[in-house]
Amino acid sequence: MTPVSIKDIAKAAGVSHSTVSRALRDSPLVASATRGRIQQLAHEMGYSPSSIARSLVTRRTDTVGLVVTTIADPFWGEVVHGIEEACLEAGRSLILCQSQGEPEREVTAVRMLREKRVDAIIVAASRVGSLYLDLLTEIQVPIVLINNQQAGRYIYSVSTDNIYGARLATEYLIGLGHRRLAYVGGPSVAEDADRLRGFQRALTDATLPHDPQLVTRGDGRVSGGEAGLHQLLAQPNCPTGVFCYNDMTAIGVLRACRTAGIAVPDQLSVVGYDNITLSAYVCPPLTTVAQPMHEMGRRATDMAQTLMRGEETVENVVMPVELLVRESSARPESGG
Repeated sequence: MTPVSIKDIAKAAGVSHSTVSRALRDSPLVASATRGRIQQLAHEMGYSPSSIARSLVTRRTDTVGLVVTTIADPFWGEVVHGIEEACLEAGRSLILCQSQGEPEREVTAVRMLREKRVDAIIVAASRVGSLYLDLLTEIQVPIVLINNQQAGRYIYSVSTDNIYGARLATEYLIGLGHRRLAYVGGPSVAEDADRLRGFQRALTDATLPHDPQLVTRGDGRVSGGEAGLHQLLAQPNCPTGVFCYNDMTAIGVLRACRTAGIAVPDQLSVVGYDNITLSAYVCPPLTTVAQPMHEMGRRATDMAQTLMRGEETVENVVMPVELLVRESSARPESGG
């Protein structure tokens, strides 16, 4: 079935093509009665405006590009939900790409989105970071980063205070009486470096030693948490508390504890980061640092839309986190 065009409406209404065009834009140059009649006729004929034609006139596509590492990660799935919801409410289209955590794929995706003429780009957990400062000369599209703070014209960020969140978790464990604490990290990204820094600062403030053997590198997945705990168990003096890069890592630690016969929290306290839905349903329920995932997605979209309108009064946003105490943490059996 051939789509109804403005010319078809003009012929049916007995007016010019330009009159129909103005009437559909609700222009005051067309008499109110004529404007209403044309709009009613367009509705009855099933007219739908062409987004392509509109973009040629306005030089905007009302489309947001989004690059995430993977939507398989529950954290980013929730952030994407917030972005999608905000775009839908605003009548914006959304193009989603996954980088799988590979910097080259991320840059390729951003360039592809620019070729699709998106009006703004949101990048979640960027593996590229400061490279965007150079890329913007080429891309010339505003970029909003989530959980990666960078400064520069056209580049903005929505994040949480990862150092503070990590300190909050570590200080909580120290307050319970733990003195030998470990950190099971994630991939080499900015938020992991900040969470490790917050962990170490809390140890320093409590005059506790930094044992490099109690810091292991993970990948942000369950498998990374399992491998991390196995490395810690190989140490001559095991920790009594573990702070993890994210909840998926912590769930891996819990799984490895069950396999090794380690009781949580009696023999080992475990704290995660993010507060994904699963964290409340694992056994035992996970103590974690909650990030406002859904709201982060919405705020990033709001910033992108402000930039799409050509406004430059956008400021970077740092959103609050909070510690949620559940059953995976307790006082150490032997005093730490």
